[in-house]
Amino acid sequence: MTSAPVDVPNAPQPEDADDEEMPRVVITRERALIFGVFVLSAVAFLYFVLPNITGGTSESIKNLGNGDPLWLVIALLMECLSFIGYVVLFRTVFVHGKTRIGWRESYQITMAGLAATRLFAAAGAGGIALTAWALRRSGMEPRLVACRMVAFVAVLYAVYMGALVVFGLGLYVGLLNGPAPFAITVVPAIFALILFGLFLGVTLVPGDAERRLAHWAAGSGRFARVVAKAVTIPASAASGVRMGLALAREREWGLLGAVGWWGFDMATLWACFHAYGYDPPAIAVVVMAYFVGMLGNTLPLPGGIGGVDGGMIGAFTALGVPFEEATLAVLTYRAFAFWLPTVPGAIAYLQLRRTVAGWREERRAAKAAAARA
Repeated sequence: MTSAPVDVPNAPQPEDADDEEMPRVVITRERALIFGVFVLSAVAFLYFVLPNITGGTSESIKNLGNGDPLWLVIALLMECLSFIGYVVLFRTVFVHGKTRIGWRESYQITMAGLAATRLFAAAGAGGIALTAWALRRSGMEPRLVACRMVAFVAVLYAVYMGALVVFGLGLYVGLLNGPAPFAITVVPAIFALILFGLFLGVTLVPGDAERRLAHWAAGSGRFARVVAKAVTIPASAASGVRMGLALAREREWGLLGAVGWWGFDMATLWACFHAYGYDPPAIAVVVMAYFVGMLGNTLPLPGGIGGVDGGMIGAFTALGVPFEEATLAVLTYRAFAFWLPTVPGAIAYLQLRRTVAGWREERRAAKAAAARA
């Protein structure tokens, strides 16, 4: 991409950049107890309450872990390919020109960010904070980090929202095979179209809006200065969305990493149906139930535990999939997608700390050499 800014490893940093603390998960006895109670409550809900709501039984949960080993291995491979897609997308958006971030560092940042996403609530805020911290410490300017972070999220969730529109409306009008309850097809599609409109509307903010308002506020009162400062948020968002659109126009092949991230993750769910001897639902049904269930990540629950699981199972049931089949497939899928990556993610978190410490020493050595010169 010729128009992308170049990341210079020794770019000027704020004086306190090296002192910025890594986002951490502070685990106290009280938090650990609350988390344990929450997980047990979520399991109890899935085991006792949800079957009664959907008219199923809890007997099927006893069969967890008895799936076909071959299909479980296939599910594991699909999930690994999903993570590779995520790393490819990360490098496409963030890594341009001369930079400290190679493939090893890209793996560490993405896997540590995914682990943080699973340990925090609020739709992945923990992973975003950790990724932004690592990028700033690599030498990337904070404003550029914000811009590219918006571009990354925009590309990733454009695939998400596009799938809701295409498959939701496709099911409802009969172009795709499968049941089409209004609440599981049309409502999510409308929600996605609204978000598309908001994202595209942001691009209408002029590129120099921040500079114009800053100049206007210079000789004005306090209110004008507050307005000028507040406009930096939509201005940064507009720059990020425009960057995502520019990457798409330039046909950057790495953007397919977003499709790989979602597609192979859904393939993991598809393989989990096969693991228990069930014929998977139609592809459109799998896609809609998957993405509708993923909306549970927006709930203030650690890693979406309970929200995503229950949402997917409920969506599958509403789309005509038997409760027992949906429960076994979804809970097994969540073991691959949520719990399994936590261990390599925690290891990557520790590796990233050492990597960033090495970057800090490089900068200090460069400053000392410049001072001697």
